[in-house]
Amino acid sequence: MITNFITWALRNRILVLLIATGVTLYGVIAVKNTPVDAIPDLSENQVIILTEWMGRNPQIIEDQITYPLVSNLQGIPKVKNIRANSMFGMSFVFVIFDDDAEIYWARTRVLERLNYAQRLLPEGVIPTMGPDGTGLGHVYWYTLNAPGYDLGELRALQDWYVRFALQTVDGVSEVSSFGGFQRQYQVVADPNKLRYYNIPLVELNRQIAANNNDVGGRKFEQSDIGYIIKGSGYIKGIKEIENIPLKTVNASPICVKDVATVQMGGDLRLGIIEENGAGEKVGGIVIMRYGENAKDLIKRVKAKIPEIEKGLPPGVTIKTAYDRSDLIDATIATLKNAVIEEIIVVALVLLLFFLHVRSALIVIVTIPLSVLISFIMMSWFGITSNIMSLAGVALAVGDLVDAGIVMVENAMKSLSEEVES
Repeated sequence: MITNFITWALRNRILVLLIATGVTLYGVIAVKNTPVDAIPDLSENQVIILTEWMGRNPQIIEDQITYPLVSNLQGIPKVKNIRANSMFGMSFVFVIFDDDAEIYWARTRVLERLNYAQRLLPEGVIPTMGPDGTGLGHVYWYTLNAPGYDLGELRALQDWYVRFALQTVDGVSEVSSFGGFQRQYQVVADPNKLRYYNIPLVELNRQIAANNNDVGGRKFEQSDIGYIIKGSGYIKGIKEIENIPLKTVNASPICVKDVATVQMGGDLRLGIIEENGAGEKVGGIVIMRYGENAKDLIKRVKAKIPEIEKGLPPGVTIKTAYDRSDLIDATIATLKNAVIEEIIVVALVLLLFFLHVRSALIVIVTIPLSVLISFIMMSWFGITSNIMSLAGVALAVGDLVDAGIVMVENAMKSLSEEVES
């Protein structure tokens, strides 16, 4: 069979050259389109479900949230395993699918079950799915460099401006904020005053929530001019909360300020983010969507940052804290240099031992052609260009050279024997 194939190739040289040219062009396209990352993504094919119910202990979370969710998620097609973790105020459920399950198909199946399982959860508790990323999706970290601003202002700026702007970048699954204080209005009730005025704590919460709302009106026409009427009731400051009426006693209104203290504070924190020992920082983590090209995504994020900085307050800039593209570029450069050096060394050795340029070129041409074929196969099977796959290509060059040398040497020996005879 091999003899017939060699004979056919020798008789159809032009066709063989056309096939090699087509493979070369296809390989170049595959090299450009193959996703590039520093390390291979070996994380499991999973969907994460997060449910918050603040103030409850882990046992209640386990009994009323985690167990109902896990029980109703059983039976989804292609599910390999379901794991769960209950902690104070939060429940995590990890639905692990088979490796051949398409991730967005899996998320759709989980969402269908969540719609049914939600009726079994306590009132007001809504489970949410995690981002469509993987454990290696944290490709870019940044901090807000802003001398003179407090951590609460920076966290509000990050949550309500920078994060939303970066989420518009193609390929970004989520932008997770870290550091600083999440600013909030805090109402500290005095239990003695609540008891004196006979106002339950539930009523205090209800009145504050009811007075933080806009009310729709109607269209009012006067002198052939239409006016849109609405009631603006969103809370914009501490004074507005303090003046919310709760009840009336002897024709005198009892307001929030009479039974509680209202202040601006930060949410409870479980840790801090510090950068190089220079103090606390506020920033975010850009999470890459499943299957995206990490290098291209980071380029798009960097191109978006100058546009975002135009809308930041004076003195606030975005500083890179971690950029995986540096590691990606270093990995690709190292392996690229290794392959080029191998090709040069092999060419010199072949020219030295064969003393025949055409014979050496036969072996030399097989090296880049085989590398391009490897990228074509990587593209077909969805393998990214990372330190493991590229290192395998670099190591395989030696085996390719060995086989080429044996074949060319055998051919030269056979030709020389026929000439002598």
